[in-house]
Amino acid sequence: MAKGSKGEQKRLREQETVSMMIRLYCRKNHKVGIDGKSKGDILCPECQELLAYAEKKIQRCPFMENKTFCSNCRVHCYQSEMREKIRDVMRFSGPRMLLYHPFMALHHMWCTLREKKKEAKRHD
Repeated sequence: MAKGSKGEQKRLREQETVSMMIRLYCRKNHKVGIDGKSKGDILCPECQELLAYAEKKIQRCPFMENKTFCSNCRVHCYQSEMREKIRDVMRFSGPRMLLYHPFMALHHMWCTLREKKKEAKRHD
């Protein structure tokens, strides 16, 4: 990972995670390709649109330094239709990330648990 500010590193990591999850979802659900199978990094048009949208939102996020993931953010900037699509992707890909990208999945789980602990301390 390239050196840079903490926020920029988090931004790149979040983009990479979202990209992997959308690619996994598309490969398993949409089977893009001539023979009905996914070919490398090819995404269906719907998933390409979702990935571009998610990357744009991550790039423009003013809270990147202080938040872990979009789901933990106080401000939900996704349009409702896109938020529902990304939720579908997360529900499907989340558990499967342990098989396909275990270190990324474990890092995500660790960050989520850490954020929940911080949140609990704030409310005490």
